[in-house]
Amino acid sequence: MNKLLAALMSTLIAGAAFAQTAVPATPAVPAKPAVVKAEAKAEKSVADAVKSEAKVDAKADAKVSKAEAAAAKKKAKAMSKAADTKAKADAKVAKAAPEDKAAATAKADKTDAKADLKAGKTVIKADTKVGTVRVKAAGDKAAASAETAGVKAEAKADVKAAGSK
Repeated sequence: MNKLLAALMSTLIAGAAFAQTAVPATPAVPAKPAVVKAEAKAEKSVADAVKSEAKVDAKADAKVSKAEAAAAKKKAKAMSKAADTKAKADAKVAKAAPEDKAAATAKADKTDAKADLKAGKTVIKADTKVGTVRVKAAGDKAAASAETAGVKAEAKADVKAAGSK
């Protein structure tokens, strides 16, 4: 039993010593020229795709900003026009004779309602247009992102294929 124990101990110690010895460095296998060429081509195509995606994103953001500015301008103009119309109607009520005040007030209320309706429609149209531009911009961005992902996947496959040749 002592001999078996001694043999196990010596094997364990020898194994540990062997595991700690430095492994001779294996010379690095130079990459195949086809792989290097494929990697360079892949990096270039991915960089171009990322650049193109950034360009599309910037253009889409600019379109949205332009649409928002135009909508804000239209909304302000509509609200200003409605306020002017209401002010004119109120001025007519103030000038009306006491016996005509009730009719003038009713007419002014009707004019106010029409002005509010027209301004409201203008605001809704402007907001709808901005929403449409935002959706289209988001679609353009998503398409550009998908294109970039496709180029990356294709580049990865090309490099892998070059390595297996």
